Amino acid sequence: MSRSHVWSLPNILTYGRILAVPGVMACFYFPGNTARWVALGIFVIAAITDFFDGYLARAWQQQSRLGQMLDPIADKLLVAVCLLLLVGAGDIGGWSMIAAAIILCREILVSGLREFLADLRVSVPVTRLAKWKTTVQLVAIALLLAGPAGEAVLPGTQLAGLSALWIAAVLTLYTGYDYFRAGIGHLITE
Repeated sequence: MSRSHVWSLPNILTYGRILAVPGVMACFYFPGNTARWVALGIFVIAAITDFFDGYLARAWQQQSRLGQMLDPIADKLLVAVCLLLLVGAGDIGGWSMIAAAIILCREILVSGLREFLADLRVSVPVTRLAKWKTTVQLVAIALLLAGPAGEAVLPGTQLAGLSALWIAAVLTLYTGYDYFRAGIGHLITE
């Protein structure tokens, strides 16, 4: 891979998404609504880069193996850390922790399946429904990151975030099943 691909704009956006993770984490060490708004801002910018890094890489023909490896890692880090922070802060609690666990488990299981299938040189494409799942998941996390700060501006923000989290969890189960159904033939050997 050439040095220009390492520092291409799509890869820089992916690096930025990885660096956003400790930025969001740091916000949870400060009390008050300002820290929540900053966390939300960092998260929204990072989520937007998730669309643009892949789009630009394809449009500018700057796809690289580094980008293909780091993009899903950046996505999973951002989602997993935010869910853990929200559980730790009490924004996701009770039965809603099941929805968060479903999302985390699916991310790990699908990553393992993709890695296994990659060794076999089998590609499992991302479905349109999986993209919708990601969108709903990101919206849920954004609403929950706003937390009490969002509730002060727009009552019901946290309930909307928890509702979206459950919708994302249901979509997560369905799309996870899709991935396993697509890969099951390669998992079973004689």
